[in-house]
Amino acid sequence: MRKVLIYLAAIIAGMSLSIEAAIGGALGEHVGELESTYYIFIIGAMATFLVTLFFGKGNLGAIFTVPKWNLLGGLLGVVYLALLVISVTLIGVGISITAVIIGQIVISIIIEHFGLLGSPKIKFNVNRLVAVVLLTVSFFLVL
Repeated sequence: MRKVLIYLAAIIAGMSLSIEAAIGGALGEHVGELESTYYIFIIGAMATFLVTLFFGKGNLGAIFTVPKWNLLGGLLGVVYLALLVISVTLIGVGISITAVIIGQIVISIIIEHFGLLGSPKIKFNVNRLVAVVLLTVSFFLVL
């Protein structure tokens, strides 16, 4: 049951990503893509601050002691969101999200195959190859 809830949460996260992409793309057409990305991050940072303030149980001060490569997530988040907002304004939400998912799956398979970035090793196999092929086919079907 717990795994089902986690899967459901991931599906909801994916759905919210598509909604965010559509909203960010629409905003980007009015204020500019980079400005839209900046706005989304500012609002997101403020919301996360409030949630962390009331519900956080970690140690934010430990941020200064972690390996520096652990801090690249923020930069990659900006690159991801900016490119997504730009692509949505040019090619639409559906094809942009399909391309994002293909990119995520391909790099995830590589990361897991080699156990990179602290990830457990999960070997590349035929099922994963078929998944990438089918996702690539879906890309052309969404076009």
